[in-house]
Amino acid sequence: MKETALDLQIKTLPSLPGVYQYFDANDVIIYVGKAKNLKKRVSSYFTKTHESGKTRVLVKKIVQIKHIVVDTETDALLLENNLIKKYQPRYNVLLKDDKSYPWICIKKERFPRVFTTRRFIKDGSEYFGPYTNIKTVYTLLDLIRGLYPLRSCKHDLSSEKIISKKYKVCLEYHIGNCKGGCEGLETEQAYQDNIKAIRSILKGNFKDSLLQFKIQMQILAEQMQFEEAQKIKEKIEVLENYQSKSTIVNPKISNVDVFSIVSDESFAYVNFLQLSYGSIIRSHTLEIKKKLEETDQQLLELAITEIRQRFNSSSKEVYVPFKLNLGDSVKITIPQLGDKKHILNLSIRNAKYYRLERLKQVKITDPDRHAKRIMTQMKSDLRLPKDPIHIECFDNSNIQGTHPVAACVVFKNGKPSKKEYRHFNIKTVEGPDDFASMEEVVYRRYKRLLDENQALPQLIVIDGGKGQLSSALKSLDALGLRGKIAIIGIAKRLEELFYPDDPIPLYLDKKSETLKIIQQLRNEAHRFGIEHHRNRRSKTALHTELETIAGIGEKTIVELLKHFKSVKRISYAKLDELEAVVGLSRAQKIYHYYNK
Repeated sequence: MKETALDLQIKTLPSLPGVYQYFDANDVIIYVGKAKNLKKRVSSYFTKTHESGKTRVLVKKIVQIKHIVVDTETDALLLENNLIKKYQPRYNVLLKDDKSYPWICIKKERFPRVFTTRRFIKDGSEYFGPYTNIKTVYTLLDLIRGLYPLRSCKHDLSSEKIISKKYKVCLEYHIGNCKGGCEGLETEQAYQDNIKAIRSILKGNFKDSLLQFKIQMQILAEQMQFEEAQKIKEKIEVLENYQSKSTIVNPKISNVDVFSIVSDESFAYVNFLQLSYGSIIRSHTLEIKKKLEETDQQLLELAITEIRQRFNSSSKEVYVPFKLNLGDSVKITIPQLGDKKHILNLSIRNAKYYRLERLKQVKITDPDRHAKRIMTQMKSDLRLPKDPIHIECFDNSNIQGTHPVAACVVFKNGKPSKKEYRHFNIKTVEGPDDFASMEEVVYRRYKRLLDENQALPQLIVIDGGKGQLSSALKSLDALGLRGKIAIIGIAKRLEELFYPDDPIPLYLDKKSETLKIIQQLRNEAHRFGIEHHRNRRSKTALHTELETIAGIGEKTIVELLKHFKSVKRISYAKLDELEAVVGLSRAQKIYHYYNK
């Protein structure tokens, strides 16, 4: 049955937290949902039998699925909330305004108050959040007030009113929750220092506050006030375990477009995140097929113009990973750290996952295109003169110096060609000499291919470092193949790739497809060699005991092992059981050997 576009989208979803969006045939969002595991959650819509008729109708209308990857479930919850408010999809419960979630406000005033609110008022005050759990807000406020005494009254604490003694300290002062700024008992500078520390806590920087807590706890312990010290210790534990505010939303980042690009040899993928009042309200990834050798800068400039026109964006600022020329009307920001950098990294992650999903889809629908892309990528990464369509990898196996063997595995178009795998029993080398063994098997392999006029590989991979590579090169020299076949060695420890006559190894990105194929080659050669080595040792061990019985040959041993499966079972077998397999005469010899 042919895969549909929707099937491919579901199959290649990442198993990560995020938000998914369902579109109908008119390209309208009909549902937005969050998931701890996108692949598992979305798949469940299409594999389960739904009791609700409304859900069954929804599933029938889904034509396309888009998603946004985030860091945590909390981020997914907040993003889902923002998208539902923005698009109001038909099958979602309609949400209220931004009062849905609480914020922590540092009020813009003399001696600022710090309190929780569900109203976001643009009066110059600072807002942190929103938070998905009100308990988190109360925990934070309790910690802050425990460390920094703050006023809770709504008095206008202007310098004139304080000087004129308009206010008197209240109960909060007498119980130690406030230092009496209303009567001038605390300076504005000292209060602002506390606000600065509180701001750091709300941004997720707890280092200074934790230090002060620990000092406070130590002082209380030295003063034998153990109950109070225990309370401070509990607050330290809560603060250390607390996850800082969501990185999806930051009210300071308003009316901004975020763009990032990920590219390979043939395609580029540009991700776009649109932020409004600090919230992500749109995510879109554009795939661009390269025609010439366009740079990422050229492609990103082109894509930004196209995407901003398509979505009618009028944002005056864009975040991008590197310098671009978009004209004087748009401010270009290249984030280096903090929330801005985190938002850009989130965009890059979404571009990478989109690329991975597209590659998985191509692998299913167009295997030839996938193989060609892999070969082109490997040629580029490994600096080869031609595509490595045919690769062979060699590995030696000798455990404690016994039964030295080697294995040669063959990959065609990046996939194992198991019918062409070959085993080698080492013939000319005595003892555990990996270098000499490698020289022997490489010579034997390509001497035979030349004699039989068979096709040679474009790339040879040697499992080992410079020593094994040098040994293999001796054989290629002897056969006149040096320079006609590319050859590299891979060292296990750091996954270093060694080239002939080059003392400096090549290091590939640990996540690159080229390195993964080379590692697969190496691992397959190792597995195949170990399997052959085990079979040789096993065969030798089994045959040794049976061959000591006079009159019992290899053919008889094979028949016995086929029937009884092991030497142990043969030794416990009754005479009539042995006779049924090998005849009376040989059965008596075996039976008397084990029952002397």
